[in-house]
Amino acid sequence: MEPYRLNLKVRDYECDMQGIVNNSVYQNYLEHTRHEFLIAKGMNFAEITRQGINLVVTRAEIDYLKPLASGDEFYVTARCEKQGRLRFVFQQEVFRQSDGKKMLSGKITGTSIDRNGRPVRTDLIGAICD
Repeated sequence: MEPYRLNLKVRDYECDMQGIVNNSVYQNYLEHTRHEFLIAKGMNFAEITRQGINLVVTRAEIDYLKPLASGDEFYVTARCEKQGRLRFVFQQEVFRQSDGKKMLSGKITGTSIDRNGRPVRTDLIGAICD
């Protein structure tokens, strides 16, 4: 199955003094792509939260391979895998459009918790990762 893909463009204010995208900004790119992934699957992140289910990141593993710079057009991919009964893993990558070079590789692990902060089993994880 092809991963979900979101096209984006680097904005000037996302760059640091070196003229490249600040490392923390990449996490915003990854998160935005995961939210758009949910929308593409017919899910609304805000509505899920209102129902008392909180999807949270428990671990982020990111390999920064090459830097993006202001004006670069790029795309972020997302592929979800169910990991056990309570966890999901997003495999995500960032590619520069002009040459197809992989700029970043990430593995984002998450779970669902209830309003009290306790992990909760939900069919939602299966629906996200199917």
